[in-house]
Amino acid sequence: MRAAAERIDRRTPAHRDRAVDGLRALALLAVPTGHWLLGGFTLDADGGLHNASPLSAFGVLAPASWVLQMLGIFFLVGGYASALSYRRRPGSARSWLRGRIVRLGRPVLGVTAVWALAAPVLYAAGVPEASLRTAATLVIQPLWFVGVYVVVTALTPYCVRAARRLGGWAAAPLLASVAVVDLLRYGPAAGAVPSWIAVLNILPGWLFAYQLGVSWGEGRIGRRGARLLAVGGVLLFAVLLAVFHYPASMVGVPGAERTNSHPPSLLVLALAAAQSGAAVLVRDRLAQLLSRPAVWAPVVVVNLCAMTILCWHQTAMLAAAVPASFAGGVAGLTTAPDTAAWVAARIAWMPVFAVLLVGIARWARRFEAPPAGGRGRGAPTARRAVAGLLAAGFAVFALGLA
Repeated sequence: MRAAAERIDRRTPAHRDRAVDGLRALALLAVPTGHWLLGGFTLDADGGLHNASPLSAFGVLAPASWVLQMLGIFFLVGGYASALSYRRRPGSARSWLRGRIVRLGRPVLGVTAVWALAAPVLYAAGVPEASLRTAATLVIQPLWFVGVYVVVTALTPYCVRAARRLGGWAAAPLLASVAVVDLLRYGPAAGAVPSWIAVLNILPGWLFAYQLGVSWGEGRIGRRGARLLAVGGVLLFAVLLAVFHYPASMVGVPGAERTNSHPPSLLVLALAAAQSGAAVLVRDRLAQLLSRPAVWAPVVVVNLCAMTILCWHQTAMLAAAVPASFAGGVAGLTTAPDTAAWVAARIAWMPVFAVLLVGIARWARRFEAPPAGGRGRGAPTARRAVAGLLAAGFAVFALGLA
């Protein structure tokens, strides 16, 4: 392992920004950790699995979501990397965007196509329909991120122009936009405002951290700006919780009237600002830490499997929970997440989920790896068309569950 780590270290280009890659890996690993810890199941009388969450019974776990909700960091480093990549693009902005969309789209197409084929096989094998519906929801649920990320990536040229003109302040109008929509949703006139107005927060809510990342990549956010972001984000976060009574959880809680995440509320942006400021401030120390081969090698592996982790981590949890459902109530897997014993059991199950994900990733990584140059140009087109139809069918099925 030491030799492998040193080999990876030697092969890393000198210009590679290790700190940014480390931040991306941290944000990536927070996604499965959060879903595995804060998501659970219940069993119906027929042995079918249904989604549940320990947050419904344990509000004290809400601060864990503050740590595990790191999409702000992911969008930050995404904006940073896009700014650098866009600056040195070899061709047009259109070809630059096409390349990034392909890298994001292949793994999504892979997981949805595989599940479209697997679902009827599992049903024929005796898996209850309720379990398959739950599985479809869990598999599709994290993929909303990819669609939003494609949209904000397409806006990179405009984000770059805004950053060059306004610096870090280019993200301020996005913060203000979300604040206005939240005021309309939850303020004195909330009853007279249509519910669909919440959708207006989706783009500015997630573009906020991406714009900060672009400004950072353009060299327009330094340590002074980072301190302002960190302190301002923490203060705004505290005020929203203590004075305006925003929900404490950063993820949705079953049965709750309000949610911070879908679409993002002002609390999400406050957290993203605090995380972004902290990320800029720790960059140099993190880069120094990642100069050690043993620390750097896992970061490289995680980044190479980024989309595989995002797309397949729920499948890894289901790979344990679905077989367990045939055995009845298994602590931490299929029992209701409403006791302290369940939390302890779920923590014990998480290494199992991780091992299953590693096993799945060894096979599923093919969807993320770039295709071999010049090999089979005709056949892949037909395969992509079939995969696209399968993926579309599965997506329609999963989204229709709502």
